[in-house]
Amino acid sequence: MTEYDYWKIFPRMPRKVNIGDITIRDGFQHEEKFVSTAAKKYYLEELIFAGCRDIEVTNLGNPFLMPQFRDAEELLIHLRSDKFKQKCERKGIRYEDICLTCITIRESAVDRAIKLKDKGIGPDRVLMMVSTEEEHHFANSGTTLPDYWAEAERCIKKCTNAGIQMCGTVSTIWGSPIGGATDMKDAVEFTKRWLEIGAHDVEHADHDGSASAPDVYRYFSMILDEIPDTRLHIAHFHETKRVASASVLAALQAGITHFEATLGGLGGQPANFLDDCPVKGTGDYYYDDPRYVGLVTLEDTLVQIDEMGIEHGYDVDRILKLGRQMERTIGRRLRSEAILNGRTLKAGHPKYARPGLAKLKTKLGEEPGQKLPNGWSAKATLKP
Repeated sequence: MTEYDYWKIFPRMPRKVNIGDITIRDGFQHEEKFVSTAAKKYYLEELIFAGCRDIEVTNLGNPFLMPQFRDAEELLIHLRSDKFKQKCERKGIRYEDICLTCITIRESAVDRAIKLKDKGIGPDRVLMMVSTEEEHHFANSGTTLPDYWAEAERCIKKCTNAGIQMCGTVSTIWGSPIGGATDMKDAVEFTKRWLEIGAHDVEHADHDGSASAPDVYRYFSMILDEIPDTRLHIAHFHETKRVASASVLAALQAGITHFEATLGGLGGQPANFLDDCPVKGTGDYYYDDPRYVGLVTLEDTLVQIDEMGIEHGYDVDRILKLGRQMERTIGRRLRSEAILNGRTLKAGHPKYARPGLAKLKTKLGEEPGQKLPNGWSAKATLKP
């Protein structure tokens, strides 16, 4: 007999997940207009109040390169303030459960994070990033892979001494927008390297939407076979072909429990234009059409996981409201479908019913709820 229990078919699939939000950093970095500091503070707070406990706050890199993050310290000061801590307490949120992450691609940014930590406003966690394909890595970091690995090892030691966790990202797992096809075995080895030099956890990133569901399942199965502690692994998917929800499902089936997403599916390569002025960013975009750049949407991912009966800790309706507000903040239609269509309602939508069904059934001599003609057997019998 066919087995219908999903968790027996995929025994590694979790019943509880953690979904981190990276809207304010990764989501806003691709925007070509400055998102106000007030708006950033609002969404940081509201995402936390809606259930987010792992949140990327900002990028501590040089604001000359990415002026979207020139307000980095102001955001950290806000989230470390007594006023915000009191808000959390009133809402029954344990402030200690919130992990604030900042991106620190290079050592100078790591040093900045440590200085901020010394001031009492620094992040709990920082992130550095390697790509298995070196051209993509060079575009992101400006240096070679061997040179960067040595830098990352130094930075992890500094962070450990300062009481800051380091997340190591592995990118171009399923392909590179510059170098093309890649070997997933390289990403498994890079994951081990991060952990070997002391990384707290590893973000496994599909930075250009190259991933396909079978390869996602295969890769994360390879990862968990060799490094089975699911707390060490975070799935990060970009959406360029409208198939990322399949990648989320495949990662769940493989056993991954930690994910990242952005409101509206915002995100992409750092902007090289801000307001009315060209900026350096990370150089020319390697996307042909900006409409198809970004991450999986937090709203749709939450609805997907919620309707699978998997625990996630969010107030889904509050997130859907934030998604609708984000469209007004950004000034255009974003990519969430759930903010328009909501969740599947068990009670249906009676307001859309056509009048007259009950009257017609009475006229035809049918009982309420009757679905088959009188005289038919209760069960269909198929001929062999």
